[in-house]
Amino acid sequence: MKSMDIQKDTENTQDAFDTSINARLKQIRLALKLTQAQFCKGIFLTSGHYAGIELGNRRVNERIIRLVTTIYGVSETFLRTGTGDMFNNAADPRLERLIRIFQELPPDFQDYILQQIDQLKKLHHGA
Repeated sequence: MKSMDIQKDTENTQDAFDTSINARLKQIRLALKLTQAQFCKGIFLTSGHYAGIELGNRRVNERIIRLVTTIYGVSETFLRTGTGDMFNNAADPRLERLIRIFQELPPDFQDYILQQIDQLKKLHHGA
C-alpha cells in the first residue's frame, strides 16, 4: 500500500513539474511574440501537438527541451525550473524579427534568402 502512495506522489510531482514547464513554454513563446504555429514550426512540432503542450495535455520531453534551448536561445535552467533569466543572451531584436519573418515564408523563399546571405558573406569577407 505504501509503494502505491509513493508512486501516486511521484506522479503528482511529475504532473506539476510538466505543467510548469508547459506554462513556461507558453511564456517563452509570448516573450518572442510568436504565434503557436510560428513557434512550433521552429522546433519541428505540429500545431496540434504543441497546442496540447500549452494546454497541459502533452508532456515536454528532452528533445523538445533541447530544441527550444538551441533554436530560441532559452536558458535550460529557466525552462526546467523557472529560475534565472529566460534567455541565455540578450537577443538582438533584429535577429528575432528576421527569424519571425523567415518562418512565415515558403521554403523556396527561405532558400533564396539563405543564398543571398551566403553571397553577402562572401562579399563581406572578400572571398
